[in-house]
Amino acid sequence: MKQVFKALALTAAFVSAPVFAADSAEVGKPAPAFTLKDEAGKAHSLSEYKGKVVVLEWTNPECPFVKRHYDAKTMQTTQKGFDAKKVVWLTVDSSATHDAKTAAEWKKKEGFSQPVLLDTDGKVGKTYAAKTTPHMYVIDGQGVVRYAGAIDDDPRGKNTAKVNYVQTAVDALLNGKQVPTATSEPYGCSVKYKS
Repeated sequence: MKQVFKALALTAAFVSAPVFAADSAEVGKPAPAFTLKDEAGKAHSLSEYKGKVVVLEWTNPECPFVKRHYDAKTMQTTQKGFDAKKVVWLTVDSSATHDAKTAAEWKKKEGFSQPVLLDTDGKVGKTYAAKTTPHMYVIDGQGVVRYAGAIDDDPRGKNTAKVNYVQTAVDALLNGKQVPTATSEPYGCSVKYKS
């Protein structure tokens, strides 16, 4: 009987084990290092932005939530409010079916300047435990994750008085303050990882 319980306990432990890497991104801990190529083939390493606040935006141009935010200019307006000398915004696409052409066409259509980093094998997305598009992370100048979650507190797009968590987190870091909301529940489409 003891062996049955032991086997059940091991099975339960295996089933509930996280699907993401053990060194996944956690608020208050160093952000996992990565190097990804953008839509133009240029490599970007997280380490090259040390000293700056880095915003990571997980995206999928086909996701209705992403479309809504880009149509409403949520991402563009948030990004434009930051000093480019102090803040870097990197958009990451972990969709298995997307490529440089998909990213370049979407970037041209939406008219933004930040690079779209391609993570088609999903390794970086899984390391960061990115669940939705969008899913946002804010990393401080020392390379520590200070915010992880949704762009704002308006999953249905109906609130007029929204709290933009990313804006709030970046402003706090630039002013030497503690991020008031360090985590929130991300909302959107599931990341379309390679199966």
